[in-house]
Amino acid sequence: MTSTVVKPPARFWVVGIITLLWNLVGVFNYLNLAFNKTAVVEALTEEQGELFTSIPAWATAAFAIAVFSGALASIALLLRKKWAKPLFVLSLVAAVLQFINWLFLQNAAEAFGPQAYVTPALVVAIGAFLIFFAQKGIQKGWLR
Repeated sequence: MTSTVVKPPARFWVVGIITLLWNLVGVFNYLNLAFNKTAVVEALTEEQGELFTSIPAWATAAFAIAVFSGALASIALLLRKKWAKPLFVLSLVAAVLQFINWLFLQNAAEAFGPQAYVTPALVVAIGAFLIFFAQKGIQKGWLR
């Protein structure tokens, strides 16, 4: 029994590289908040700073899980591994949990206005696309 290697098209690599860069921005944002929180909070209004300093530990953990699993999923995608998909799912679920806290429990829109919804909507849309893209990659034999 022989297996045929299916080469992905150029768009696969373009999406993979953009995905990795996108997720590395998320990792940078998490690390910046984790290690530079004072500077981040000082750059905000008092109300916004209070919101950031009151983020519960579970939401911070969800943020970390979201960005690091997303970055690992992007690496797996570029390595053409099937396990990219469950990592993308984990990343999206963790991001949604974080955004539930941010938007509904902490009501970030009061401090940041309606733009508080923009990044979460973008992250969820991109996360859903990446799950779909990984699934298509599995179906087409691009991921093994």
